[in-house]
Amino acid sequence: MTFNEGMQIDPNRASSGGGPGRGGKLALGGGAGGLIVLVLTLLLGGDPGSVLGQFTGAGSDQQTTAGTEGTPEHCKTGADANRYIDCRVVLTAQSLDTVWGAQLPEQTGTRYVAPALRLFSGAVSTGCGNATSEVGPFYCPADQTAYFDTSFFQELTARFGASGGPLAEEYVVAHEVGHHIQTQLGDINRAQNDPKGAESGAVRTELQADCYAGVWAHFADKSPAPGSSQPFLKPLSDTDIKDALSAASAVGDDRIQRAAQGRVNPEAWTHGSSDQRQKWFLAGYKSGQVNACDTYSARSLDNPAGAR
Repeated sequence: MTFNEGMQIDPNRASSGGGPGRGGKLALGGGAGGLIVLVLTLLLGGDPGSVLGQFTGAGSDQQTTAGTEGTPEHCKTGADANRYIDCRVVLTAQSLDTVWGAQLPEQTGTRYVAPALRLFSGAVSTGCGNATSEVGPFYCPADQTAYFDTSFFQELTARFGASGGPLAEEYVVAHEVGHHIQTQLGDINRAQNDPKGAESGAVRTELQADCYAGVWAHFADKSPAPGSSQPFLKPLSDTDIKDALSAASAVGDDRIQRAAQGRVNPEAWTHGSSDQRQKWFLAGYKSGQVNACDTYSARSLDNPAGAR
């Protein structure tokens, strides 16, 4: 899914570098997010506190990146977004702002307020505490910011077997903004209230963010960019959808568990299976409807109605 080359990247849409760490609430992992490190730590018998400390500020001696610069200077147009991952993250966020700015009030009556977007390298201080690149992309409800170290996208392909196409990367950004939609609709705390298990609030929260990413994809190649008659993105192809499904599959709990220990333990799930993540993305993509993403009321997480 490539961008129309003439789209303009907002120099103020993103910030770069560290930020004030206030500690406290745990951030939510993204396409893989905290899942990569946390699940492997739990499965292999490590101390989860050593991982969670990255989000609470406990015992961290990591250097945080400094400064609060804006969008990287080389990110000017859609052509740059098609060439550079950091530019792609920013322009994807702008596309998400356009889609959700129209669809959230129309479908739910809630005014969309754009999340902040921060690009960092190595480590960053957030409203949820300190985090390192090992955690992957994540969303912090405390400061309503989505954080990205773009080196993660190479990991998504090299370590987790995703196809690596543009929509695979854009899906991750859309998933994180999906957590922001949950914050606006008042659902975000359901993950922490029921944090583990195949039917848990955590899994339902992550699958809903996948579904919201699908809702964005439904409209992304149709909604005109502000001041333009063209959408940010060119029409979706079957290959684009396969790329997104590949990314969703790559970070399923069952796939990561099987790779780590050779067996699957649903009682330890936090994000859902590969099959579930693909199906809920498709539920959002095929319907374009927020109400198709009600994972909390779903009787079966394996068979969302909108994915059929």
